[in-house]
Amino acid sequence: MKKLLVPVAMLFTLMACNSNTPDTSGSAVEPAPPLIGFSVINTYPHDTGFYTEGMEFHDGVLYESSGAGSADADGQKPPYPSAFGIANLKTGKVDRKVSLDSSLFFGEGITFMNGKIYQLTWQNHVGYIYDAKTFKKLQEFSYPGEGWALTHDSTHLIMSDGSSNLQFIDPAAIGTSLKAQSIVGVTDNNGPVPNVNELEYINGFIYANQYTTNYILKIDPSNGKVVGKLDLSSLEAEAKKKYSGAEVLNGIAYHPETNSLYVTGKLWPSIYEIKLN
Repeated sequence: MKKLLVPVAMLFTLMACNSNTPDTSGSAVEPAPPLIGFSVINTYPHDTGFYTEGMEFHDGVLYESSGAGSADADGQKPPYPSAFGIANLKTGKVDRKVSLDSSLFFGEGITFMNGKIYQLTWQNHVGYIYDAKTFKKLQEFSYPGEGWALTHDSTHLIMSDGSSNLQFIDPAAIGTSLKAQSIVGVTDNNGPVPNVNELEYINGFIYANQYTTNYILKIDPSNGKVVGKLDLSSLEAEAKKKYSGAEVLNGIAYHPETNSLYVTGKLWPSIYEIKLN
C-alpha cells in the first residue's frame, strides 16, 4: 500500500503545479507610500549656529528649538545652544526665550498647547513646561528612554523617542512623570519605520522627519500607517551647496493661514516655505 501512495501523491502535486488557479496562500504585497509633490514658494535665511530640533508656529510667530553639539577635542563647551526662541525670518537669527545649560542638556522638540510650552531633552530623561506668554518655567517631568520630538492634536501631546513608536499623552495627567495613554507604531510597506523624529500635526495627519533621511512622512495617527511621503533631497543638496556645514533634514512647521510648510535642517542656511501639490 505505501508503494501505491507515492505515485498518487506525485500525481496530485503535478496537477497542482499545472493549475491556473492563483496561489492565495501568501499575503498581498503592500504598495509603497506614494510620493507627495511640492513646490518652493519662498526661501528665508536660517541661523547656521542653531542645531534644529523642532519648529512650530504659535500665534503667527515661528519658534525654533536647538540641541547642543558635541564638545570639541579639548572638552570645551558645545558650539550650539540648547535653547528655543523666536526665529526671525528676515535675519535668520533666533531671539532666545529659554536656554538650558548646554554642557548638561541637549534640548529637543517643543510644542505649544493650552497656553503652555512643552520641551524635551534628549538623554536626560527630563522635560519642561513653560508659560507660553512669559516663558517662566512652571514644571519639570521625567520620562523613560529618549526624548526627540513633540506635537499635539489639541487633545493629546504626541511624542517621538527615536524608535518607530508615537506616544499619545494626556497633558492634564502629567505629574512628576510622563506616561503614555497609548502608543502607535509607525509602519510602511517594509514594516516598522525607525528614527521617527520632528513632528507636526496637520489637518488630521502627523508629518514626521525620518532622521538621517531626506523624507518627511505623512502618518495616519489612527493606525500609524505611512500614507505618503515627501522627498526633500533637492533642498538638502541646495543647503549643502550654500553651506558645507549643513547637516540632515530636520524641522517642520505648518502655517495655517497660508496652508504651507516651513522646512529646514540642522545648521542649514535656509528655511524653505513649500506648498504641497
